[in-house]
Amino acid sequence: MSRMSVRGLAVVSATAVTAVGSVAGVASASGTQNDDAQATAPDTPLLADIPVGHQARVQTASLTHQADTMAVLADASARKDAEQAARVAAARTAEARMADARERAEAKAAAGDSSASFPVRSSYTLAQLKAMAAQIVGTGQFQCFSNIVDHESTWNYLAVNPSSGAYGLVQALPGSKMASVAADWQTNPATQIKWGLNYMNTTYGSPCQAWAFWQVHHAY
Repeated sequence: MSRMSVRGLAVVSATAVTAVGSVAGVASASGTQNDDAQATAPDTPLLADIPVGHQARVQTASLTHQADTMAVLADASARKDAEQAARVAAARTAEARMADARERAEAKAAAGDSSASFPVRSSYTLAQLKAMAAQIVGTGQFQCFSNIVDHESTWNYLAVNPSSGAYGLVQALPGSKMASVAADWQTNPATQIKWGLNYMNTTYGSPCQAWAFWQVHHAY
């Protein structure tokens, strides 16, 4: 490597460069060299006089420092991105839980209504039964509830399973379980719907989760 190349690559402190420049400037301006100045001038090497090996070590240290700095910055950026992603996920989870809680509260409130809130009839049409169920279950879970009832009793609130004795719209087994809601469980579809909703919520978490189980096991 030439002395000119070495001069271009050398890395020295600002203090040393300033000191060398100051001494050189004084000598040039006077045209003569002062012995006292020589005696007191700091023993600082010229740029070209720094050993090549030392220059390489300085350059290596500088590059290592730059790499370390970039790594620290990259790590900080990655942590920031991860924290942001975690906050977004937590917010979405909280929203989903709040929505589920609202849905459960609505279903619970509906299930808590007395059977007397629905007119007792000698018979019910399919449309009347579904309208009653939609009011009790709530729109968010009604379709899943309806799917189960479709398969269990085809919306016949007087249906009896000849083999097991399961009874009503949701085929409670035994049917007398529905007396926990009201004594008219054999003839009042509202009582059966309320019991079925409570059973699905308690056992599976919701009618839709009960329906998901039904699709795998063909029972719930």
